[in-house]
Amino acid sequence: MNLAILQKWLKFNYMKFVEIINDKKFTLISIFLFLYVIFNLMEGERGLISYYEKQEIKDQLIQEKKLLIVQLNLLEKKINLLTNKVNLDYIEMLYREKFLVGKPNEKIYVNINETKTSRKI
Repeated sequence: MNLAILQKWLKFNYMKFVEIINDKKFTLISIFLFLYVIFNLMEGERGLISYYEKQEIKDQLIQEKKLLIVQLNLLEKKINLLTNKVNLDYIEMLYREKFLVGKPNEKIYVNINETKTSRKI
């Protein structure tokens, strides 16, 4: 007899649970849908956190592109000085810097401070 009472009590509680779920079906579905949307908004490949990470990467790439453009322009300028229109002053400047050569009657003065700093670099 005790077992029968326990089964009736469990069946009654189960039926109560099913009735509550049936009554609150719209609310439960709304809550799960809301949680799903919020989770996907924040996380995931197209989420808010991912968006800010991609913005940082985009900003870094833009800065790198600007730096590369500046370097490219500088190299193009040097190439133009050496090829299209031969600039003798520029070639002489390069020659003097690379080979430390002066003109025949030219006096060369060495700046001690400048040589010390150039050796550190």
